[in-house]
Amino acid sequence: MRRPLTQPLPLAGERSLKGWLCVFLLLFTLPALAVEPSEILPDPALESRAREIGRSLRCVVCQNQSIDDSSAEVARDMRRAVRERLTAGDSDRDVFAFMVARYGDYVLLKPPFKAGTLVLWLGAPLVLLVAGAALLVAARRRRAQPIVPPKPLDEEERRRLDALLKG
Repeated sequence: MRRPLTQPLPLAGERSLKGWLCVFLLLFTLPALAVEPSEILPDPALESRAREIGRSLRCVVCQNQSIDDSSAEVARDMRRAVRERLTAGDSDRDVFAFMVARYGDYVLLKPPFKAGTLVLWLGAPLVLLVAGAALLVAARRRRAQPIVPPKPLDEEERRRLDALLKG
């Protein structure tokens, strides 16, 4: 598409300034917390405890997002369950125990180090070690193989190449 002659081209600095302005404005549009106003408890102390617990529980749909930050329906149900347990008089430990009994240790953003959670704790380092070992073995095998230069072109191949390059 052609630009009308009456419209001047933007200057390089002007485009850069607009880009930085867009990035700056995007910083102010960070996602709001997913806790809805209807979920907030009237007691500020209980709401503070609910928020702290919510930041420590993983949304089982969103994976590495806390239920406090997630807008998924499951996270909303989990936040509601936390608040119901707290208003019923449960301690923070009781709420965590209830959530772990319902969803397993995976629901904790910082799961305990025990036999059932070894995969969560050691899975990524083990994969990294295996990948590093595979790369090391591949590099040693490659180094052990001699580099064989390609055979020179014969006369027929040279003529075909010259013809392709000219035409």
